[in-house]
Amino acid sequence: EISTRDWSSDVCSSDLPGSTLVNPAHPARRLAFDDPDFLALDENRGVRLQLEWLKPELALREAGIAHTVVVFGSARFVSMDTAQQQLDKALQQGDEAPSKLAQRAIQNAAYYEAARSLANRIATEGRDRPASERLTVCTGGGPGIMEAANRGAAEAGAVSVALNIDLPHEQQPNPYVTDHLCFQFHYFALRKLHFVMRARALVAFPGGFGTLDEVFEILTLIQTHKTQKVPVLLYGSAYWKRLIDFDWMLQEGTISQEDVQCFQYVDSVSQAWSVIEQAFDH
Repeated sequence: EISTRDWSSDVCSSDLPGSTLVNPAHPARRLAFDDPDFLALDENRGVRLQLEWLKPELALREAGIAHTVVVFGSARFVSMDTAQQQLDKALQQGDEAPSKLAQRAIQNAAYYEAARSLANRIATEGRDRPASERLTVCTGGGPGIMEAANRGAAEAGAVSVALNIDLPHEQQPNPYVTDHLCFQFHYFALRKLHFVMRARALVAFPGGFGTLDEVFEILTLIQTHKTQKVPVLLYGSAYWKRLIDFDWMLQEGTISQEDVQCFQYVDSVSQAWSVIEQAFDH
C-alpha cells in the first residue's frame, strides 16, 4: 500500500562474519521511530493509523478547537471575480462552447460566495466567545467551496481547520488555511473521523463524488446512532432535490420518515446560520 522493504538488500560488508567495520548509516541501526522505511511497512499500518489520529487530535486540543462547522462542496467552483474574468475572456474570443462553460461558472460562483459569507458569519459571531463556546470553520483544505470557507473565516480574522488529503494529483492546501491547523492525511477514514468528532453542524454545498461521500457518511452515522445528531444542511435545494430523490426512496421503503429528518435544505446564508446557531446554543 505504501512501501515494502526488502531487508535482504540491506546487507553490507560490515555485516559479514569477521568484519570489524561499523556502518552507522545502515538502516538496522536507525531508531524505529526515525526510520521512514520501517514505518511505511504494511505491518505498521496500525501504527500509522494511530499516528494519523493522534497528531491532529493533540494539535486541535492545544489550539482549543472544541466545536466546528464542517463545510463541504465542489472543489471546482471559483470566486465570482474569477468566474467573471473567465466569462469576459470567453466572450472576447467569441467561442460559444467556452462561453457556456463560463456562464455556468458564474452560476456556481454564487455558491462559492455563499460559503465564503457563511464562514465569515460563523467566525464573526464566535470572535467574542470563549473557546469552549466558539464555533470554528472546518474544511477539506482544498480549492473551490473549501477555499471559500477558509477564506471567509480568514477575512473575519479567525482561524479555521483544514483536513487535507494526500491524492495522486497532489491537492495542495488553499492559501487561506491556518498553517498550524492544516493537517495532511493519507487515510480517508481518519480524515472523516476528525471531520465528525467536533462537528456541531455540517453544510454541504453542491459537489461531486467527494461531497456525496461525506454527506452519506454523516447521514449514515446519524441514522445508526453512531454519532450525535447535528444539523446536516444541504445548501441549494434545487441542486440537491434534482440530484437525490429522497421522497422516492421514502416511497419505496428504502428509508424511513425518521431518516428524512436527518437533514434539511437551506437556500440562504441567513437561513443556514439560523439553524446552526439555534442548534448550537440549545
